[in-house]
Amino acid sequence: MMNRILFLLIITLSCGFGSCRMKTEQADLVIHNTVIYAMDGSTRTHEAMAIRGDSILELGPNRQILNKYRSSQTIDAAMKPIYPGFIDAHCHFLAYGLSLNRVNLVGAGSFDEVLKRVEDHPISTSGKWIEGRGWDQNLWEDKQFPTNQQLNERWPDVPVLLKRIDGHAAIANDKALSLAGITVDTKMIGGMVLLKEGKPTGVLIDKAVDLVEAVIPKPTDAEKIKALTDAQRDCFAVGLTSVADAGLTKAEIMLVQQELQSGRLKMPIYAMISDNAADVDFFLKSGPIYQDRLTVCSVKCYADGALGSRGACLLKPYADMANHHGMMLDNGAHFEEMAAKLAQAGFQMNTHCIGDSAARFILDVYGRHLGGTNDLRWRIEHAQVVNEADFEKFATYSIIPSVQPTHATSDMNWAVDRLGRKRVVNAYAYEKLRNQLGMLALGTDFPIEGISPLHTFYAAVVRKDVSGKPEDGFQTENALSRMNTLMGMTLWAAIANREETKRGSLEAGKKASFVMMDKDLMLLPANRILEARVLRTFVHGEEVYTAE
Repeated sequence: MMNRILFLLIITLSCGFGSCRMKTEQADLVIHNTVIYAMDGSTRTHEAMAIRGDSILELGPNRQILNKYRSSQTIDAAMKPIYPGFIDAHCHFLAYGLSLNRVNLVGAGSFDEVLKRVEDHPISTSGKWIEGRGWDQNLWEDKQFPTNQQLNERWPDVPVLLKRIDGHAAIANDKALSLAGITVDTKMIGGMVLLKEGKPTGVLIDKAVDLVEAVIPKPTDAEKIKALTDAQRDCFAVGLTSVADAGLTKAEIMLVQQELQSGRLKMPIYAMISDNAADVDFFLKSGPIYQDRLTVCSVKCYADGALGSRGACLLKPYADMANHHGMMLDNGAHFEEMAAKLAQAGFQMNTHCIGDSAARFILDVYGRHLGGTNDLRWRIEHAQVVNEADFEKFATYSIIPSVQPTHATSDMNWAVDRLGRKRVVNAYAYEKLRNQLGMLALGTDFPIEGISPLHTFYAAVVRKDVSGKPEDGFQTENALSRMNTLMGMTLWAAIANREETKRGSLEAGKKASFVMMDKDLMLLPANRILEARVLRTFVHGEEVYTAE
């Protein structure tokens, strides 16, 4: 009898101090009654999550998490879905913030509308440089580049530079051309000054734009700091919790680091170093940066221009411009030298490639320096047009395609004009690219496109524009599955950024960056995906956005 009593006492004490204990661990936040997509390489979901500080403690069933953790803040999610914070693997975060104070020309249906938007903007009467961005001649009835005659008439004494939507072309008035020293005789590698009747039209392609930008007064640090916080505000509202800024100077990276350390900037940033010799050499000497909210381990190079402005370098001439192949923006030796330096230093080489000629050249440069399979995670940014014979090189050399699904739905109405029916089949071929390495990273290239990852998801899965066109989708054989699209916006983007130990999935020990939405992207009918809205955004355990 005594032995039985002793046995029961031991069992009781075990339940009191061992596995039967309840709410024995402290958390700062517990979220339950939800569907959490972990995106950890599996398809599993969880019902609840416990967070302490900036990191995830545990995920699991409701009862398990609620019974184990006590917390000062508990959120009943009412079955609203939660995803890892969305990552934009290729954007221009600082440039977007700065663009908010310039003339927005996106969607202008004619050059007359461009002029009206400039006239209606306060900058037009400031007496300072007039800058704008976003026009696209492919949306106009005649689809031709404009001339600067009307700019000269309206603003003869104020310099004007209006960049095309892709940033690879611009139109400047004569005042701006004069300040930049551009004449009929101006020539350069990787750029063009378009002429008509022996005079500059004002239209500049690729590196010719740089000549004008070089004489525009640079934004002050105070203006850049405001731009960073403005961009952060907008990005948090759409569920972005990390961005890859595709090309920053050393000074800009140092400013970002300063603002992150101060706590004024909270957005984690993977900063690609702009291809400038002095800046690249500085970081190669000082070494990569791997901090909680700042990663600097890559160089952004530019192989060619853009398809819309016919600067993308093609293997065969443009279908709508005889004998014109586009152009490379630098000589081959530059890319070989850069690849050798970066391979030796263990840095990533992330190269802008739009045309199939540029893609072939850079893939082969990569191949010579990577040698075969590896984990250096070199990237082709955009991979917009790839020749049939070159897709396999992504797998052979472990090269990550970093693409922007909304480019496909923005360009689809005129891409066939540039490429012809045969070549366009291997353009915007995202599923074919994904099949090579088993992954790809997704972004937007904002401000060229909008900042919303929801539009990225819709364009990748449905292959239609926001108006639902074309009815059957654009080259839907290259649509991505919903799971692969979400992976491209989360874990695969983190891998491409060398940040998968910190973010990209919801797992114990990782940063607590996540998004709660009002509708489940994985279950919504395709025609209702764009109805989904972000309810709450958390970055490193802190709520940074709440929908009103």
